[in-house]
This record gives sequence, structure tokens and C-alpha cells, in this order.
Amino acid sequence: MDKDLIIGIIFVFAFAVVCGIISFFSFKEKGFLFNNAYIYASKYERERMDKRPYYRQSAIVFMLISIMLTILGILMVLQLDEIIPIVVIPFAIVTVIYALVSYIKIG
Repeated sequence: MDKDLIIGIIFVFAFAVVCGIISFFSFKEKGFLFNNAYIYASKYERERMDKRPYYRQSAIVFMLISIMLTILGILMVLQLDEIIPIVVIPFAIVTVIYALVSYIKIG
């Protein structure tokens, strides 16, 4: 394994851990709410909005991203480069579709 691949693997796993931590705290409804509806809302709207569905949506999206990055990291470690697009791209598409459908459902 060359040095660049090892750095890439470390970065992918570190980002997966960060996304997993954000997901964990979002499921607990603790910490910053990483959701556009909340971020772009006025202070008055933030105080009055029900944040539970937004925390849940953010938690699931970050969990899916964490899983996707973990799979990517494992495939990188095993040097299965030809399988990466077959596995990761559909997972990314499912994540985007979930985010869009849940956004419409909440809104």
C-alpha cells in the first residue's frame, strides 16, 4: 500500500466516525441541528418549530453517510477498487432519495 492510499483510508474512516457521532447525537436530539430548515429559520421560527423530525432526518442521513464511508474504507483497505462504484454509488443515491423524500414529507 502506498502512502497516499493510507492517508485516504485514514481520512475516509475519520470522516465516517465524525458522521457517526453526529448521527448518534442527532438521534438523542442533542447538539447542533444540521438541517437547512433549522439553519435558515429565523430565531423566532427556531423557538417555535418541532425539531424532532429534523433531528431524525439528519440522524438517518448522517448514519447512511457513515455506513457508506465505512464500506468505502473497507473496500479501499481490501483494494477492491473495481467494486467501489457498484456498492457506493447506489448507497449514495438511496441517501439522497431518502433526504428528498423525508424533506417533502416533513415540509
